Amino acid sequence: MKRLITALMAAWMLTGCATIVSSETQDVTLQTQPPGVKFVIQDESGRAVAEGYTPKTVTLAKSNGNYFGKKKYRVMLERAGYIPQTLPLKESPNLWYLLGNIPLLGFPGWLGVDPFYGGMYKIEPARLQIIMDPVGARGA
Repeated sequence: MKRLITALMAAWMLTGCATIVSSETQDVTLQTQPPGVKFVIQDESGRAVAEGYTPKTVTLAKSNGNYFGKKKYRVMLERAGYIPQTLPLKESPNLWYLLGNIPLLGFPGWLGVDPFYGGMYKIEPARLQIIMDPVGARGA
């Protein structure tokens, strides 16, 4: 009986559903019309974490390793003859974090395990599709 109680206590203390089910990184796909647009993705500190030309899929970290330390990104797009664009990527808690910890009364998961791990977040949109506007184009 003591072993069962110890096992249940360990399971409860180590619960972190988003940590178990999700990943600390996420792939984000960048697609533009026209293709071949230069992009730079910067994090919250202004450091470039990815760059290249569309279409491209990049892997981004979802946490900076701090307590509730979600990352923030912005995507900058430019191509000669087109208006440059800067777009934010948003992070929010995923359903595994919000609901997945409930069955084991997962307060350790909600407040102890998952907040240090990026698995509790999702980056949106996971597929960024942008139509670039030509320089001098008139709005409708």
